[in-house]
Amino acid sequence: MSKVTSEKQLSELREKYLSKISSFGKRVFVCVGPGCILSGGAEVYDALKAELDKRGIYAFLDDEKADENSINTIKTGCHGFCDIGPLVRIEPGAITYCHVKPEDVTEIVEKTLLGGQVIERLLYKDPKTGKPITHECEIPFYKKQIKVALAGSGKVNAEDLREYIANGGYAALAKCITTMTPQQVIDTILESGLRGRGGGGFPTGRKWGFAAAQVNEVKYMVCNGDEGDPGAFMDRAVMEGDPHKVIEGMAIAGYAIGAHYGYIYVRAEYPIAIKRLTKAIGQAEEMGLLGDNILGTDFSFHLKIKEGAGAFVCGEETALLASIEGKRGMPRSRPPFPAVSGLFGKPTIINNVETLANVPMIINKGAAWFKSMGVPTSTGTKTFALTGKVNNTGLIEVPMGTTLREIVFDIGGGVKGGKKFKAVQIGGPSGGCLTEQHLDMPLDYDSLQKAGAMVGSGGMVVVDEDTCMVEMARFFMNFTQKESCGKCVPCREGTKRMLELLTKITSDKADEADVDTLLEIASVVKDSSLCNLGKTAPNPVLTTMKYFKNEYDAHIYDRVCPSHVCKAFEHYEILPELCKGCGRCKKVCPVEAISGELRAHHVIDYDKCIKCGACAETCAFNAIVKR
Repeated sequence: MSKVTSEKQLSELREKYLSKISSFGKRVFVCVGPGCILSGGAEVYDALKAELDKRGIYAFLDDEKADENSINTIKTGCHGFCDIGPLVRIEPGAITYCHVKPEDVTEIVEKTLLGGQVIERLLYKDPKTGKPITHECEIPFYKKQIKVALAGSGKVNAEDLREYIANGGYAALAKCITTMTPQQVIDTILESGLRGRGGGGFPTGRKWGFAAAQVNEVKYMVCNGDEGDPGAFMDRAVMEGDPHKVIEGMAIAGYAIGAHYGYIYVRAEYPIAIKRLTKAIGQAEEMGLLGDNILGTDFSFHLKIKEGAGAFVCGEETALLASIEGKRGMPRSRPPFPAVSGLFGKPTIINNVETLANVPMIINKGAAWFKSMGVPTSTGTKTFALTGKVNNTGLIEVPMGTTLREIVFDIGGGVKGGKKFKAVQIGGPSGGCLTEQHLDMPLDYDSLQKAGAMVGSGGMVVVDEDTCMVEMARFFMNFTQKESCGKCVPCREGTKRMLELLTKITSDKADEADVDTLLEIASVVKDSSLCNLGKTAPNPVLTTMKYFKNEYDAHIYDRVCPSHVCKAFEHYEILPELCKGCGRCKKVCPVEAISGELRAHHVIDYDKCIKCGACAETCAFNAIVKR
């Protein structure tokens, strides 16, 4: 690739690449996102390319011999609908095939790519009507989605800069550095209402303004791609599926605040993301879209990748900065805030992947366009990783303010197995639980905060009637406690004590005083922890105690787990209608927990019972059952 030295030259290249893409007869987009890789997406791509090569009709983007008879096959990032992968989409027409296997490839080539026929057995079937759906946009999972951050994922070859340019890539950067002042860029982002998509929801434009106001020759722009929440893969999907969008967003932010250096902090557990970002940075440097004097201007921006240390706490911005500096990833007290004194003591802005991925489209389409989506206080769209007991799991992007009901039942297809919806854990391990009463609440920053939850990075776990909410709170507290950096006492000791108390409750060892102690400790941890990870750690406890107090009461006072999940509450019961009063169970009980007269109904003393099961094994009448 030769260097591009002007906006005009970039526009000419865009027209050239668009013309080339338009010359192909068909393009086949094969999902090789995390879910589809596990189900065989890479094998489908290899089989498809081999079949097209064998027939002499496969063409690369730079193939001079390509014409309307040529077919271009592209590996893409996540298409979103993980439950039906591997996914293959054929353009033009957006014909979408699901659960594709390598052995389906020959039929796809012969019937669809060459014959123009749709293969009905590979289409998605509407679960309500049973009718096959040909086009992606008509599948219920996609109908209510609007893609902004994820607009390129599943649509472009993530490893080819030319495709990104053809789809409008780096036009926003060119516009900023050639026609806009840094303040105008900040004002545009401020006017758009874009808030940080990493958890806190702080206005992005205001944040940039703080760093821009600092007088310092050296400033840094940092992208937080650590994404440590269990089950969350939104940022991963963007980095793997559209890495240049993140790079362009960072360069624009660097120009706005006066930074010439940037770091992308990526989890070491994301090797594909690291590989594609590394390749993308190299391509951008080679073409002159990163480095010195970008597009012939006096703006320079250099970018490096820093692999994360594997600690959940490094998602906190000051801990992340410490990790980049080669120190142990631990948060520090603020002020000073990173915008004043951050990386290596210099003014620094940290935004997460999704936040930065919105920036190029805001610049290209304008603040008003972005504000037209969402609600006044939470504009634009938000990505969520929809998982748990829901029929359609996957990666979604919806306007802010979309209700929980729309996400779970319209996009998610409802609860698995026809079970009753119980709750959604939203915002990761430090998020809160939303219940049936919140189904019609708009999901935006302020509404979620009022409900005791938060947007967080966008993890969303749906649970059904068979889920024990006390055990769920214990599960997330176990994760948070293990990931506590230990620097401050409230988080280090408080999460440990909360975990101990939750374990007591789920182990049938708690009493009334433990509930009061749990609430007291949760309040202290929330109010006095050093960083937001500690401050939000009690959220699962506080929200489950608020909305599911009856389950805590059942565990403590009634000595039962209503959902029959907590093993400690399992017990043996003698059914009076089946018990013959033979006394065999009484004789084999090692702790004399069974009483009853001969030929009369026997009973078990639960305080004495050790749950060995000897009685049930001995009973010849199946009168003893485990509850």
